[in-house]
Amino acid sequence: MNLRTILKKIKPIKYYFTGRIFYNDKRFLDVQDNVKIESEKRPFRSEIINFLLSLKNEKTTYLEIGVRNPSHNFDHIKADFKHSVDPGKEYKLNPVEFKMTSDEFFAKLDANEILTNEIKFDVIFIDGLHYAEQVDRDIQNSLKYIKNDGFIVLHDCNPPSEWHAIETYDYRVTPALNNWNGTTWKAFVKWRSNPEINSCCIDTDWGVGVLSKEQLIGDAVKPSNPFYEYLVFEKNKKEILNLISFEEFKRRLLKK
Repeated sequence: MNLRTILKKIKPIKYYFTGRIFYNDKRFLDVQDNVKIESEKRPFRSEIINFLLSLKNEKTTYLEIGVRNPSHNFDHIKADFKHSVDPGKEYKLNPVEFKMTSDEFFAKLDANEILTNEIKFDVIFIDGLHYAEQVDRDIQNSLKYIKNDGFIVLHDCNPPSEWHAIETYDYRVTPALNNWNGTTWKAFVKWRSNPEINSCCIDTDWGVGVLSKEQLIGDAVKPSNPFYEYLVFEKNKKEILNLISFEEFKRRLLKK
């Protein structure tokens, strides 16, 4: 047994060698580069949402699902009427209007127990529980309360690596470290194949997905990844997401 093998049996030295392999791995370094690129992209979601609201020539109504800390987005939104939903599991202060899950909110809205079940929103922003099944329900429920020319906006639709798209929120021993997008992308991709919905994803702020009933922002696509494999998604994300710049997004909406 050589000296290196003996030394690697000593825990601190073993951890050093293991950590060095981890942090110098090409895949790890590539993910770190992608994180840097993604974190430097602009604009943020607030600017996109405010742009959509600015298109209206009447008083605007906005709903945010999954507020967490309102200083991150909600407080920056310029709408005449703003409503917020969050159960407060991650931000205990939780200064929102409706302190409940989105499922509870929509159930109460359907039953006409809060607001009015005849309300229609100009923009609904979904940034709650980042699991595909929940996001899918949030989209379905939002479609009942969005104006025909309104927009459903989703955060975290373009995870830069498979490590950002894992299902376990609390696990941090990955190249993504503290960055997590969850499986939101799967729900967005599912609705991208619905012929009754127009959609695209703006290539900024971890992927800002936009859905609309009437606004011509992007045609539906045929399903090409039936098992929602991340590596298939990664190779074809430009088409799968209809990934475009914010400038292109604005051109599509302002086109006469």
